[in-house]
Amino acid sequence: MINKYIKLFFCFVCFGVSIFQFMGGLIGNGIMYLIIALIILFLFFKNEFLLLAFFQLRKQNLDGAEKWLNRINNPSKALVTKQQGYYNYLKGLIVSQTNMNEAEKYFKAAINFGLNMDHDLAMAKLNLAGIAFTKRRKLEAQKLLQEAQRLDKNGMLTDQIKMMKNQMKRSHIPNQHFGSNRMGRR
Repeated sequence: MINKYIKLFFCFVCFGVSIFQFMGGLIGNGIMYLIIALIILFLFFKNEFLLLAFFQLRKQNLDGAEKWLNRINNPSKALVTKQQGYYNYLKGLIVSQTNMNEAEKYFKAAINFGLNMDHDLAMAKLNLAGIAFTKRRKLEAQKLLQEAQRLDKNGMLTDQIKMMKNQMKRSHIPNQHFGSNRMGRR
């Protein structure tokens, strides 16, 4: 895994070599080095392993996505802030199939780091709402569901949101405050 600062260094080196090639009249070489610098700059903002994990997730290959994510050894050093958000988002999607407690941790971290697209943020909040609902925290689930609905401007999650609202209506879970225990109070 190439450190993010090493990527920037190589980007500036390729850009500098490109300028010298242009000044020396070697236009073809200058264009080649400029393209290499732009590719390296792109990979600084969009980590290559995250891109490969998204590709595997799109093909419904959770094992392949997890394999690519596991290649990122130290996300806090190797990734910029938004990339850390997407790293946690992808980890949450993968882990949600087996361990809800760990998935909740990953989704909360993804929201804290930030996600670029409202759709991704809505999906993270929808997953958190589902986890909160299964843990019998109905008020928290309703709040997260409303936030997800507000963020879903294109209506891509409308069916999932409606389905979860219907499940909440049918359940007999009493409204509980966030983690408070009302038993024994009079």
